[in-house]
Amino acid sequence: MKNILILGFTILLFASCGKENKPKIVHAENNGKEIPELKKDTAFIEISDLPIQIDSTDYLIHPIGDFRIEDNRGKIIYKSSGYGSNNFKISSYGGYRISGDLNNVKFQHVDSEKLSSLTENVIKIHSLSFLRKVFDNTKKQLLIYEVTDRDTNQDGKLDFSDINTLYISKINGTDFRKLTDNNKELIDWKIIESKNRLYFRTIEDINKDGEFDKKDIVHYKFVDLNSDNLKVTEYKPI
Repeated sequence: MKNILILGFTILLFASCGKENKPKIVHAENNGKEIPELKKDTAFIEISDLPIQIDSTDYLIHPIGDFRIEDNRGKIIYKSSGYGSNNFKISSYGGYRISGDLNNVKFQHVDSEKLSSLTENVIKIHSLSFLRKVFDNTKKQLLIYEVTDRDTNQDGKLDFSDINTLYISKINGTDFRKLTDNNKELIDWKIIESKNRLYFRTIEDINKDGEFDKKDIVHYKFVDLNSDNLKVTEYKPI
């Protein structure tokens, strides 16, 4: 029994040592290098889900993501047939929200065959949400995106270990713009219907230790969705 306990403790020790606590951000002043812009990874094949049309809108939304299949040895292989259709799904849709790990989104008017890309930049889109209540109140058709747009921890890839940011666009993907400031982590966001405002919070790593914690500063901001310029305004509830 003693040997079993020692073996179990040893396994847990090695497992914990193997988990690397990556910082969310590596600051330029800490390592002398600016955050690099990543190039598109051509090792994977891009694939699109079938289009989604949000009711009351005139646009089809095509989610674009990476397609990869691994064999039982963990080796990545590619096939065009012989696999179940579930293996090819890259996003999910429900409650006016598309979620996944997307590289891009393409938009198509229902009366056209032309597809337009949201962006030419290398980003990861974790979700996009149609602001239905804002549309009901103002007839404006807007999309909100949660995006990773920079390799802030400088590990050579974009993923959930990097800073999450907030973007907005029109229903056709035009006027795609960033609402949060660089190097500030998005905490959460919500719509206040009575004011047609988008409220959100971010946190700033003021001590530049690469972590977001109670030692840092929380910023509070809102966007007046009644306005066409969608200006971001900071407010101080505390």
